[in-house]
Amino acid sequence: MSPAVTPAQEQAVATPDTEDARIWVRILANYREPSHARSLFELVVTLIPFLAIWALAIWCLSFSYLLATGLSVFNGLFLVRLFVIQHDCGHGSFFSSRLLNDWIGRALGVVTVTPYDVWRRTHAVHHASAGNLDKRGMGDVMTLTVSEYQSLSRFGQLKYRLYRNPFVLFVLGPSYLFFLENRLPLGLMTAGWRYWVSAMGTNVVLAVVLVTLGYIGGLAAIFLVFVPTVVVAASIGVWLFYVQHQFEETCWDHDPDWQLQDAALHGSSHYILPGILRWFSANIGAHHVHHLQSRVPFYRLSEILRDHPKLDQAQRLTIRESISCVKLQLWDDQSRRLISFSDAKMI
Repeated sequence: MSPAVTPAQEQAVATPDTEDARIWVRILANYREPSHARSLFELVVTLIPFLAIWALAIWCLSFSYLLATGLSVFNGLFLVRLFVIQHDCGHGSFFSSRLLNDWIGRALGVVTVTPYDVWRRTHAVHHASAGNLDKRGMGDVMTLTVSEYQSLSRFGQLKYRLYRNPFVLFVLGPSYLFFLENRLPLGLMTAGWRYWVSAMGTNVVLAVVLVTLGYIGGLAAIFLVFVPTVVVAASIGVWLFYVQHQFEETCWDHDPDWQLQDAALHGSSHYILPGILRWFSANIGAHHVHHLQSRVPFYRLSEILRDHPKLDQAQRLTIRESISCVKLQLWDDQSRRLISFSDAKMI
């Protein structure tokens, strides 16, 4: 068990720094215990509407492709929520049983088109290295420093500019990631059979699902129901992941200065969303809290923000402010902030 945190220590957390971040980790450990009844409820109220909307969309194919596609696009919001539930299973926070977490996560991985064991490993790497300039490349959005970008050839700079283009990042990239890249355990090809089983097993079950959809509703069920839902959810998911770490005053350091808890608190945003969007995104906007204590189930994150106003006020990012994050592409070591390509020209 984590050492008890005294009221004096909690009161001392005024301006979060590295030491305070460690104290917060200990405070938040008190919220790690999931409620099986609550977890089951959250799963049911997400999965049943998701399947019902898909069924309704397939039925609508018989008289209106437009309505069917519209329902499928809307269903992308429920798929985002299912992905966050899978995400919590991967952290071992949704149920107290690891076996239950893993098998619920694997089943949801078919629906989210994401092999559970592969994703769990790469996401664990993300949590263990977020904000570390010496450990980029797995489970993150590729981010170069100003000096790294300036040292590239013209072709290299062009490739990076294309990668950071909003259309690539939030439209083409997510579809490529979920439909193609997730079919293989990329990054873990030689890390053991577990990841191949995860990827290939997910692919086989997914193929069965697609064949079944095709049998029930024809190709239209695949291309006007399944595909739009996944595309929308993938783009929303990548957007959420982007603004959770790619904001101006985020935190990046090289190994000698990088500290896990400090990077978690300062390198993750608190994305302020309307209530309905908080529900569909399963409170993942409180990302600074999640990175500080990833074993907290998503439905307890709002409880933490209510109990600890200092965390509620930390790293706040509004929807309007998040739009401007798209123009931030490079980390400037001198000013310690993300800047745009145009700003980099002035250096």
